[in-house]
Amino acid sequence: MPELLLATSNPGKIREYRFLLHGVGYRITTPAEKGITEDVTESGDSYEQNARLKAVAYARLSGITTLADDSGLEVDALDGLPGVGSARFAGESATDKERVSLLLARLDGVPWERRTARFKCVIAIAGQGDRVDLCYGECQGFIALEPGGMHGFGYDPVFYLPELGRTMAELPPELKNRISHRALASQQARQVLLQIKAD
Repeated sequence: MPELLLATSNPGKIREYRFLLHGVGYRITTPAEKGITEDVTESGDSYEQNARLKAVAYARLSGITTLADDSGLEVDALDGLPGVGSARFAGESATDKERVSLLLARLDGVPWERRTARFKCVIAIAGQGDRVDLCYGECQGFIALEPGGMHGFGYDPVFYLPELGRTMAELPPELKNRISHRALASQQARQVLLQIKAD
């Protein structure tokens, strides 16, 4: 069975990708499992650039097909922030809780109808040639007035889905993994991975 390197050290992402890519016919591994300690800086100014940077760099370091993603939360009332800087919104070493607290503070007093937001995900898959495939997913919602839910990670506790009446963190993982931005991008990624295996 061919290997697929997940270019991340984020335990939440690793857990989700193992679920989302289950049965696609690759043995999923991580940089830590491969003994790769190099850290690739997300120096791009778009999700596409960052995902591509990581996928290509880790594919070269590992010698195996690599999947990397870059994702973020875009809040309309904040002119699209935190966006590409979502993970660093409250500083490099901030916790998820600190990032959520800062986001809610920045939205203090913003009325419900103006709290529209979206999660975006771009997956890049790099093999050993020059080919890099990009896959996209997007999920629309609102920023809740306060955190809710125990599941997920990142901004999930304040990302409210009006059609479900719950935050992303209040959804059971199997439901989140059908509708999230990462789930939608992964559906495309599965097709790419199957094609690479067939070639």
